[in-house]
Amino acid sequence: MADSEYAEIFREEAGELLEELETSLLELEKDPSDLKIVSRVFRAMHTIKGSGAMFGFDDISGFTHHVETALDKVRDGTVPVSTELINLTLASRDHIRALLDAATCGGEADPAEGERIIGLLQALVGGGAPGKEQPASVSAPPALDMGGAVEKDPTVGSMTHYRITIKPTPEFFVGGNTLEQLLDELKMLGECTVFLHEEGKSEILLTTDKGVNGVEDVLVFAESSCEVKLKVLAVEGEDEFEEHRKLGEILVEKGEVSATDLGKVLERQKPLGELLIEERLVSRTSIDAALAEQKMVKEGKGKGGVAKGAESIRVASEKLDQLINLVGELVVTQARLTQVSSHHKDSDLVEPVEEVERLTAELRDCVLNIRMLPIGTTFTKFKRLVRDLSAELGKEVVMVTEGAETELDKNVIDQLGDPMVHLIRNSIDHGIESPEERELAGKPRKGTISLAAQHSGANVVITVTDDGKGLDAERIRQKGLEKGLIRPDMELSEQEIWNTIFTPGLSTAKTVTSVSGRGVGMDVVKSTVDALKGSVSVTSSVKGKGTTITIMLPLTLAIIDGLLTKVGDTHFVLPLSQVEECVELTGEDIAKFHQRRMLPVRDQLVPYVRLRDFFAIPGERPALEQMVISRINGERFGLVLDGVVGEHQTVLKSLGWVYRNATGLSGSTILGNGHVALILDVANVMKCARQEEHDALAN
Repeated sequence: MADSEYAEIFREEAGELLEELETSLLELEKDPSDLKIVSRVFRAMHTIKGSGAMFGFDDISGFTHHVETALDKVRDGTVPVSTELINLTLASRDHIRALLDAATCGGEADPAEGERIIGLLQALVGGGAPGKEQPASVSAPPALDMGGAVEKDPTVGSMTHYRITIKPTPEFFVGGNTLEQLLDELKMLGECTVFLHEEGKSEILLTTDKGVNGVEDVLVFAESSCEVKLKVLAVEGEDEFEEHRKLGEILVEKGEVSATDLGKVLERQKPLGELLIEERLVSRTSIDAALAEQKMVKEGKGKGGVAKGAESIRVASEKLDQLINLVGELVVTQARLTQVSSHHKDSDLVEPVEEVERLTAELRDCVLNIRMLPIGTTFTKFKRLVRDLSAELGKEVVMVTEGAETELDKNVIDQLGDPMVHLIRNSIDHGIESPEERELAGKPRKGTISLAAQHSGANVVITVTDDGKGLDAERIRQKGLEKGLIRPDMELSEQEIWNTIFTPGLSTAKTVTSVSGRGVGMDVVKSTVDALKGSVSVTSSVKGKGTTITIMLPLTLAIIDGLLTKVGDTHFVLPLSQVEECVELTGEDIAKFHQRRMLPVRDQLVPYVRLRDFFAIPGERPALEQMVISRINGERFGLVLDGVVGEHQTVLKSLGWVYRNATGLSGSTILGNGHVALILDVANVMKCARQEEHDALAN
């Protein structure tokens, strides 16, 4: 069993490599002739194999060795890229993930599945039956000899300077390999300077923070057919490396000139480089390369501190959560301090309090940004889902994305995975037609699912759009009647009928399959989005032209902008993202509709619930009440209160175990005066109010 101290390190690194591997394989399927993608796939497998052996994950290393052997035949042109090869490599990726989970999280992996994949791979590329013995070639990648253990490699995460010399043999160019391709791979690692010698040798000066193993992973492709030498010149900020190396020392070390010849030339007074060139001992290219190396190492030492400050580090999410909580406490304390200061007309106190308020706001924004990640990391995962599901259902579907750089809180992204999976599965199964049906309808054979994200104020709007057959409102209504979700006497708008698909137990599928038909999925989407204090709505304006699901989410769940309201002595906070507008509610308005709890707003009747009645808050309601109109899942709904205090930046606090079943509430916050305000779950309030109305009508 691998050392637990390093198991987590390997798990994180292998997880990233597996994600990269899946993405590369899907790209390779679209363009099988792209040798750069083949190299990326091979390098990912090679790195997993070497790191697995180094950290003691022998099962992963042994299995990956066989997959790497098959991919090596693809890389040298012996075996073409085919759909079967892609399928088996993706299956290998999934098995490696299962082995990784079994080793680090206590899961289970089926050894027979690994043997089955290896057998199919070897049959495909021609390699005989799989053996169970551990291959002798499986070993950890060469470690940098710096007097320490492998796991203390100082080049990982540090800007390091390398000298690489590559001299290809004729065998290198067999199978379409080019030196330019190898150099492009090296340039992707960092800043790269290339010197081409007359004898066909290439000398590369590389500066990167990817670590010596990362560099070796690129060079592994050339080792079998090239003379390759790799030397670490300096690690910025490390004192053990010499700050300045003389030109002669560099040339002697490289074997460009002998120490004896160097000593003779040094007896003269001309610059060493010019003297060596005059003696025809060294070429001008060699001198230029050595001088460039000397300059790079010298300048690198000078800015080592800067490079150290710019590098990235991994931080456990628990530590970030703790930091967010502490900043939340600071925001609350700062609000109380500001309120206390406002009651004291002391100019000496006002100025430092305002400065604390400014610094707290900057710290809050900075800390919240730490946990923000581009949503594209989630979008990428769904390419595999679309590929596998479309193949299973016999459909041709392509996925396109937009706004992948849009950032969202990591906690929100983590919880967004399941809803997005359900939406995509629903679009492919219910929305996208078969290729034959699409042709008859005058559409391209391939259907399209579009994932888009964009910022909208303090929210992120995510849309899932398909160009399928759209929603059939009448069919949904009939299903709702059959399930008892809709009463025959109910007059529903088209939007209200569409929103019925989010009701548990409703499915328009004719048969139950492995994909859909059990009436679960869309209700999971709604419940998850509601828990994230967001909203979800569906539009399908023209039948046959597709469907769009829109999800609106707050940027972060830790500190949100809210609207502070009041009912009696109780304060409530509504997430500002769900607030559309505020209007007044008079006694005349109530009398006009005979207590039916409806109010016309902008030519549309808006149902409402009075929070004083909903939460049984004692006291008389004022003559002039305020109604806050929210839009939930595309529908408008009003909340009637005594008054609106104003906007309030809300630090979310859980209600605790005792109040876990509290209806209509999702949390609490602390106001500047130290009092507690309750955060409303608007969607839950609307759901409960409608259920009460339904029960009243039924009786």
